[in-house]
Amino acid sequence: MGVVTSIPERRLSPPSPPEPGLTPEEMVARAEAIAPSLVERQAETERRTFYGEDVHEEFTRAGFYRILVPRRYGGYEFGIDTFMRVTMALTRGCPSTGWMYCLGAAHALAVATLFEERVQEEVFGDGHFICPATVMPGGTAEPADDGGWVLNGTWGYCSGSPYATHFIGHAMVTPDGGGEPEPAMFIAPRSEWTRLDDWGGALGLKGSGSHSIRIENGRIPAHFLMRTHMSQVSVTEGTPGRALHGNPEYGGGQLSFMVMEDAALAVGIARGALDAYEDLMRSRTTPFPPIVPRSEDPDYQLRYGRAAGMIATAEAATLDAVRQWRETCARGPAAVTREQELRIAGICSEVVDLCWRAVERHLYPTAGSSAVRNGERMERIWRDMSMFVTHAGVSTFLATIAPRDLARVRFGVE
Repeated sequence: MGVVTSIPERRLSPPSPPEPGLTPEEMVARAEAIAPSLVERQAETERRTFYGEDVHEEFTRAGFYRILVPRRYGGYEFGIDTFMRVTMALTRGCPSTGWMYCLGAAHALAVATLFEERVQEEVFGDGHFICPATVMPGGTAEPADDGGWVLNGTWGYCSGSPYATHFIGHAMVTPDGGGEPEPAMFIAPRSEWTRLDDWGGALGLKGSGSHSIRIENGRIPAHFLMRTHMSQVSVTEGTPGRALHGNPEYGGGQLSFMVMEDAALAVGIARGALDAYEDLMRSRTTPFPPIVPRSEDPDYQLRYGRAAGMIATAEAATLDAVRQWRETCARGPAAVTREQELRIAGICSEVVDLCWRAVERHLYPTAGSSAVRNGERMERIWRDMSMFVTHAGVSTFLATIAPRDLARVRFGVE
């Protein structure tokens, strides 16, 4: 693997995004226009285990990967509202594609928030930045002779890795004074790691590009590693990104942002399920007399209406969580408390639960056996959502840790 030791000369002038006049509304409209084409390619995406290179190029031209990248480095800096709307739109078309896109593009926000200027200048380049991340510590980081770090290990579930430019992981580092190793967060450029061909065997999200990443004696400079865990970072004293870019969103809570990704993905998947159910309502009839179109049958109407209401509520809650996050950022660093972060996590927990119940209780069971055969859209969405709710961030953190910790913080219980 290559050695990353040099720091490029400071730019005389910052790069501009490819379309300086592009608006957030136009960006979201592009995602909504692309989404229908993703539906027909779901099977192909699953077989490949990630979306195609032509789709990646289309996303690149549309500017999707630059939404959260600072304008200073050639991004659009549209903020998390635009990012979440684009994520929901793409996931509605194909859950695997939306998942892979989201978890590859989202971590521009973490880098722009937490890392110092020289790191950002090196990793963002001209603004094209795709970076999967994992929060499960694995592998090791050892001091190198040149003052940097040597990385070794394998990290699983690196969603977004097929077209990635970088990887954020957590390695175990021995404290300077000795003692038990502690997790540290690092950024590794693409030259320092290998993507393993080990994805596609799970129940769902087979095309999400969630491959493992292996690093063997990879080298990074000292400033590419922070001795902390991403979920434990406090921003109440300010962040390098807030000071550098003058944008409050580069000073927001990282934990709450991560769980809002889960909420946006859940809404997108559920909306796709409702689309599939609507197609069945329009194209199929009731199985027993009176034989009428499903759209005219009171029982199917009830199922559709209940699910539609639950999904609309989940979407409204997600967008309101985004609003709360942005307003908290605007009030200043001290407003981003642990309690506020956990309150947003509580909203996201209920969003995921609403979406899952809408699909699992109302849509999937009444779609009909022919609609859930292998390869049918409803069958694929059910598999994807079943996989989604087993994710540790959902099944463990959102369902258990976040609500428990919210009560502990509120009542001052250690």
